[in-house]
Amino acid sequence: MQMKKRVFGRIEAAFDILYLLSAFIIGIYLLYTGDLPVRILAGSMAFLLVFGDAFHLLPRIGVIITGKEERFTKALGIGKLITSITMTIFYLFLLQIGLMLFQPDASFLLSLPVYILALLRILLCLLPQNRWTDRYPPVRFGIYRNVPFFLQGLVVALLFAMHMGTVSAVSGMWIAIALSFGFYLPVVLWANENPKLGMLMLPKTCCYLWILVMCLNL
Repeated sequence: MQMKKRVFGRIEAAFDILYLLSAFIIGIYLLYTGDLPVRILAGSMAFLLVFGDAFHLLPRIGVIITGKEERFTKALGIGKLITSITMTIFYLFLLQIGLMLFQPDASFLLSLPVYILALLRILLCLLPQNRWTDRYPPVRFGIYRNVPFFLQGLVVALLFAMHMGTVSAVSGMWIAIALSFGFYLPVVLWANENPKLGMLMLPKTCCYLWILVMCLNL
């Protein structure tokens, strides 16, 4: 069992490094070939993703390499806070990409609730009751802060779903968003009781890479 745990840990560390490098390279390519505003925005979104996730994943890799979780508990907690905020902003970028591509008539009505939900999510993330640096933060506040995040993602997914035939390059965007939240939900609800559910973060991460890859074709 211990051997299997070490092997999976190494696979997870390699996956995290590959993910960060892949997202970074995609961001560079999008900005380098950014002759269109939407590609520049997508490249900036990729860099935001790498920046935010690195704060969480690098300490996680440190835990895997050293096996000393207590040494990285505070860094992991702060990293999760930063990642929670940058992921919220990530969906604002994705919303703007959708609005630039589809130019819906009701763009203001779509944007307003997403920005309000983003603000609410960030405020909830900043509350001290989250106890980010605890080894086992309270599940209740994890649910509270993720409710507006899920609603934010739902609105953005609906935007892409309603216009999935308009721009073929992003026709699968709403599926990637829905899957990412589908993988994330069990982690939020039950990972404290069953840590193995944390493995669902790997396919969730693949969904974000899929989102970036779709942006390459814009």
